[in-house]
Amino acid sequence: MSRRRTSVLGGRLTALLAAAFLVGTAGALSAERFSFSGDSTSMTLAEGEEHAVLTGHGRVESQDLRITADTIELFGKDFIYAQAHGNVHVVDAQRGLDLTAQELFYDRDNKIARVRGNATLADLKNEMVVKGGFIEDRDKEQIDIIQIGVRIFHKDIVCRAEFARYQRDKKILELSGLPWVSKGDDVYQAARITVNLDTEDITLEGSVQGTLQDKGSSSGTPAAAGTGSAAPQKTPDVPPGAPPLSSPSEGSAPAPAGQRPAASSPSDATGSDAPATAPPTPGTSSQGSSSGS
Repeated sequence: MSRRRTSVLGGRLTALLAAAFLVGTAGALSAERFSFSGDSTSMTLAEGEEHAVLTGHGRVESQDLRITADTIELFGKDFIYAQAHGNVHVVDAQRGLDLTAQELFYDRDNKIARVRGNATLADLKNEMVVKGGFIEDRDKEQIDIIQIGVRIFHKDIVCRAEFARYQRDKKILELSGLPWVSKGDDVYQAARITVNLDTEDITLEGSVQGTLQDKGSSSGTPAAAGTGSAAPQKTPDVPPGAPPLSSPSEGSAPAPAGQRPAASSPSDATGSDAPATAPPTPGTSSQGSSSGS
């Protein structure tokens, strides 16, 4: 087996390679032309042991994809793997993605990218920005996995969680790990939250909490905890300090002798001087009843 090693220091090397490698499904072969460069580049071109290290302004570029970083390492048959470190920037023009991070691993064969360290993914086509400590993009499956300090922004929807799974083809976002979602002035919390970014529907599962902003009021109304997929319900407006509401069938307890009864009739509510009444005796009607009949 022949072995060839090339090392260039202090200059800028640009190599153009035309290689057949696996893309798509059914093992179909196609040719992709890509270039790579670096201020300092070392290469091994032995068959089956291809290896290149691009140090200083490393750059790998194909028709639709561009990767830049402080250092880029290419390895595997036909350089199908790329490992990048320091100021990583990936631009996918075909899918409208812009990705920045500190570390990147990219598998050209399976179309999988994994990034770590203050990762930020901007999905320009879907008007969404994703941030997290770790992001994995699976192009063939149309799935993104985001972990550690997840923050997602989409129009007026803001999401926070520790784990997120985004189905790109369905535009479905699944959040878990103390998920929190705000939409405009409304805030939702639950054990698990699903957001349809196409229709902007929000589904809550587990212990649900939320605050809905009344459009005619300056303060939000907290929602009671519960389980379900509907938005939390608002409680009726009750003045501060008012007694709890009772059903019409419930009568109020009579007042002790010599004391005024609780306000249960229109005359009592207005504070008029109604005479004190004794407790009703069996067989007699009480004028202080709250039945309203």
